[in-house]
Amino acid sequence: MRLRKIQNTPVAVTELGFGASVIGNLYRETSDQEASTAVDAAWHAGIRYFDTAPHYGLGLSERRLGAALHDRPREEYVVSSKVGRLLVPNEDPRGADSEGFAVPDDLRRQWDFSRDGVLRSIEETLTRTGLDRLDIVFLHDPDDHWQQAAEEAMPALADLRDQGVIGAIGAGMNQSAMLARFLRETAADAVMLAGRYTLLDQSSLDDVLPAAQEHGKSVVAVGVFNSGLLSRDRPTGGMRYDYQDAPAELVQRALAIAEVCEQYGTSLPAAAIAFPYTHPSVVNVTLGMRTAEQVERNAELHRRPVPAGLWDHLRAEGLIRADVPSSGC
Repeated sequence: MRLRKIQNTPVAVTELGFGASVIGNLYRETSDQEASTAVDAAWHAGIRYFDTAPHYGLGLSERRLGAALHDRPREEYVVSSKVGRLLVPNEDPRGADSEGFAVPDDLRRQWDFSRDGVLRSIEETLTRTGLDRLDIVFLHDPDDHWQQAAEEAMPALADLRDQGVIGAIGAGMNQSAMLARFLRETAADAVMLAGRYTLLDQSSLDDVLPAAQEHGKSVVAVGVFNSGLLSRDRPTGGMRYDYQDAPAELVQRALAIAEVCEQYGTSLPAAAIAFPYTHPSVVNVTLGMRTAEQVERNAELHRRPVPAGLWDHLRAEGLIRADVPSSGC
């Protein structure tokens, strides 16, 4: 699988990445065997970039990912994790996590973007994963913590990067406006952009993507299916968009895009995976994959060529913005 380099860093990631949130029991339980098999399938498909976080399953994702990669040559893969949520003992457990993961709540998340919090979080991630280093570290959802994240956490990460402890640093969020600030105003090398450069939402063309291009920085695109609406050949009512029931008008627009995709011999999910690469700053698309079957399907979708004329047609029909670039890097 093709590698793309995070600009001005030593880190190169495969075009397709394995998002490990779901093997942290996102929404429902996943067995250790199922998680391990999914990582094995990703490896066999050529995927060498794996993303996780303490938030995912209160550390379960990190533990499972580390175990699945344990016997792989460390120099052959890239792992990113995140800081900003420390895991601390839960003094008032209710039996189950309240933030979407099917795990016991013996731990809870504590926001902390301080320098000490960053260093502690990385150390604990290394312990959970069993890794000797992290290749990329992102600030995780600092939406309500700009000042501490920009003035304490990012400089702490920059120090570790400059010492060669970390290869690249950045921030990951569901919004693009603050990510643009991280690119313009901090030492971030890259951002993880969730759901804001997709076939249904190109709002990042107004902020984060121009900032990345202007400053020679990179973008990892996640949430490219917008919570599911773009994941099937033919979207239907009742599907999800950005974690909620999809509005009828968006279902209709997704269906219209799907019909154009069919005219070009491709499918809506294949186009959804390919679309972010229309912008030259995007170096990777990372997908959450729970099972080997999901990995194999997504790897096959990624391998399918999407005709460049498709984007021209969608622009002409007003189904994507007119300023979507014709092609990426």
